[in-house]
Amino acid sequence: MEELKDCIHIKGARVHNLRNIEVRIPHNALVVITGLSGSGKSTLAFDTIFAEGQRRYVESLSAYARQFLGRINKPDVDLITGIAPAIAIEQKVNTRNPRSTVGTTTEIYDYLKLLFARVGHTFSPVSGREVRCYTTDDVAAFVLGHGGARAVIAAPLTLAPGQGLIEKLTLLLSDGLMRVYAYGRVQLIEDLLPTLASDARPEDMLVVIDRLRVASDDDTQTRLRDSVSRAFSYGDDRCSVLIDDERHDFSARFEADGIEFEPPTEHLFSFNNPLGACPRCEGYGKVVGIDEDLVIPDKSKTIYEDAIACWRGETMRRWKEELVRNADKFGFPIHTPFHELTPEQKRLLWRGNEYFHGLDAFFEYIDSERRKIQFRVMKARYTGKTVCPECGGSRLRREALYVRVGGRTIADLVVMPVDELIAFFAALQLDEHDTKTASRILVEIRNRLQYLSDVGLGYLTLDRLSSTLSGGESQRINLSTSLGSNLTGSLYILDEPSIGLHPRDTNRLIHVLEQLRDLGNTVIVVEHEEEVMRAADWIVDIGPEAGYNGGRVVFSGPLPELLKCPESLTADYLTGRRTIAPPVQTRAWSRSIVIRGAREHNLRNVDVRIPLGVMTCITGVSGSGKSSLVRGILYPALRRRLCDSGVKPGDFDALEGDVELLRSVEMVDQNPIGKSSRSNPVTYIKAYDEIRKLFSDQPYAQHTGLGASAFSFNIAGGRCEECQGEGVIKVSMQFMADVELVCEACGGKRFRDEVLEVKYRDKSIYDVLEMTVDDAIAFFGADSRNATCRRIVERLQPLQDVGLGYVKLGQSSSTLSGGESQRVKLASFLTKETTQGSVMFIFDEPTTGLHFHDISKLLAAFNALIERGHTVVVVEHNMEIIKCADWVVDLGPEAGSGGGRVVFEGTPRDLEACAESHTGHFLRLRTKL
Repeated sequence: MEELKDCIHIKGARVHNLRNIEVRIPHNALVVITGLSGSGKSTLAFDTIFAEGQRRYVESLSAYARQFLGRINKPDVDLITGIAPAIAIEQKVNTRNPRSTVGTTTEIYDYLKLLFARVGHTFSPVSGREVRCYTTDDVAAFVLGHGGARAVIAAPLTLAPGQGLIEKLTLLLSDGLMRVYAYGRVQLIEDLLPTLASDARPEDMLVVIDRLRVASDDDTQTRLRDSVSRAFSYGDDRCSVLIDDERHDFSARFEADGIEFEPPTEHLFSFNNPLGACPRCEGYGKVVGIDEDLVIPDKSKTIYEDAIACWRGETMRRWKEELVRNADKFGFPIHTPFHELTPEQKRLLWRGNEYFHGLDAFFEYIDSERRKIQFRVMKARYTGKTVCPECGGSRLRREALYVRVGGRTIADLVVMPVDELIAFFAALQLDEHDTKTASRILVEIRNRLQYLSDVGLGYLTLDRLSSTLSGGESQRINLSTSLGSNLTGSLYILDEPSIGLHPRDTNRLIHVLEQLRDLGNTVIVVEHEEEVMRAADWIVDIGPEAGYNGGRVVFSGPLPELLKCPESLTADYLTGRRTIAPPVQTRAWSRSIVIRGAREHNLRNVDVRIPLGVMTCITGVSGSGKSSLVRGILYPALRRRLCDSGVKPGDFDALEGDVELLRSVEMVDQNPIGKSSRSNPVTYIKAYDEIRKLFSDQPYAQHTGLGASAFSFNIAGGRCEECQGEGVIKVSMQFMADVELVCEACGGKRFRDEVLEVKYRDKSIYDVLEMTVDDAIAFFGADSRNATCRRIVERLQPLQDVGLGYVKLGQSSSTLSGGESQRVKLASFLTKETTQGSVMFIFDEPTTGLHFHDISKLLAAFNALIERGHTVVVVEHNMEIIKCADWVVDLGPEAGSGGGRVVFEGTPRDLEACAESHTGHFLRLRTKL
């Protein structure tokens, strides 16, 4: 291993499965930590390096400050030197807060609020004219622009409460004001009073403050300003100027067209502040109301075909019949599918007209009959979360939407994709004053938008909820935010930032990582993506295998040296010494299901065919519409059809084809298999039931009356009650991390002594839980005559088949990565009986966290499911998976508004020949290697 002086030096690391390793990592470099899944990469990066960096920072604070921060355990390591302040950017979505958006997370929205508050121009919704708050200097400048003209400076005539017009005019005389402008001319008050009509109104008169000929000399300018100031004072902040008998009104208030507007401030544009939030939805953008998707569930139907669900019954049919009977009188197309109606025609269905009562009137009628239970039930059936009618989903009060920059409101900007926003701000033209005011704000906005585009997220909109982002998108947003902060001398640790990223965009990600490094930071990336490895300055390969067969430093150094390392499986795949071979020929299929008219998010009314009994890969560039199609439409639509339950699918026309051949649909995602520290893989796949039965059948257990429940650490009886089966006792430390102490009563073995005395082939229940899956299969497989042992091996075998042979039987599920959790779920399906029909399994990015060597095991597990008659659908960018699929659906060709179309449907071999497909281009490159 190359000696490094300016580096992070780790010596004697023993966290989890790390085997007392020593490694040096250079500063100010892009470092990739790679290795098989479960080899110890994340343990080294996050549980050792990052944990120590965070712990040192927290320990530097006062005891008072530390009580408000997370408590961080000291990693089990002898020595770490050269460590910088550490920032971890992980895959997990950090928030479920319904107020958190892409704009607020990246702080771009904060700068937008500031921009609109400082240089936003308010426009009246009545006349469309700009609303201005005029000062004395503004009015004086206007008058001086009419050099040589005759000007009259006047103020509106206002009466105090209970004051008469004659009384007011008399008071003006006593103040030295001699004239008024009334009935189209200037006249003396003394001449006006005797002839004043009884119906005379103060609104028809102006108090004349001064009359002058406009000149540019100093005396005239001083006199003009004094007169204007006095006019504002008499006119209650209003002033009028008559230039050659043409009247011009000015107000020192922020008003126009009889409306007083709110002066723009940052709070006016914040949906998290009562001053800016829409009063109806309180800044959420949605309210509980009548949900159009529930009222019109099948948008492929026409009005005549009963598209409107609430007008189908015998009683309510009259509402539909009224529309059908009169439709020809106003040209309404009752035989056109609902989704083909124009926005105006859809609005008409709700509003109604003189010929028929619309849906709004229908639900008003339902409300009026709420005393009857059947009407209350009907109202509840069509009630759901719907777009707020007050703000239209913008979340802001109406006054905020009167303010514009560059002709756009802030609500217009947040619904534009980032790439379109970049173009908008690049072309934005402001006047000289606004340009100086906003220059610094615009620099921040443009930089942060560009960073988002650089990490491949140009298709996102700023109003996108943070909770709807994938783990990879969330991580790349945090990465772009870090770039925007311009920190130097820091240590960044990233967990597979290429997840969810199409190979086309990987180079852009690498460029961002290099930017972060070039600012003077050390960037450590846990990664399997080949392009990222080839761009790294330094590679640390952990292995050689996973679990207890890993945890060693196989290699540490630059890439050219790694390629010569004979021990490294990573080097084997990078050099081509090992490869994942595609199948000789794809599987044939004859049955399929078809999604018609998918329009969710950016999908453009597409039809997609999913074959049954084979492996289908849904691919395309990031943001092309894959998740909208699979998670938004396919899964919930199948779930609703097959199970009559589940969430509401997105906007589409119909689900056709051989749906009746499927028994159910399963979404195999990367969510944890259990939140409890007691949850573990062996209980999840139901193997622990058989293990407990085996121990309860032992002679000593039967002699002492210990049943199967005594060997459970979840219930009282056989478990240690001191630690309640945890094996450790947590001691709360107010200012420091909680301390976990091994339970003195059971010595960390979780069970009472009499339970531990029950042994099967010299192994107690604790010894079995400490075995890895590989060890347990060998141990129980040695007694093939025992039926219970055979069942245990049958249940454990799928865990080994999916590459989890290194996992301990009793390992807490909370310590498993997302990819490991996904494979445990896959293993549980492989253990189930399949005689009851075919199941569609949907996998979302199953290669997350997988090394090249693990992907072949994953493909073998997919093949096992298909051989049992099931269907596998995979959302994936990994070329190794795509080339082994039987059918590929490629969406795109670009992201966001440039995507949402089916670029290609067919076999991987035919995809290589598709010139329009970015996926086809990279598949060709992969095949040539």
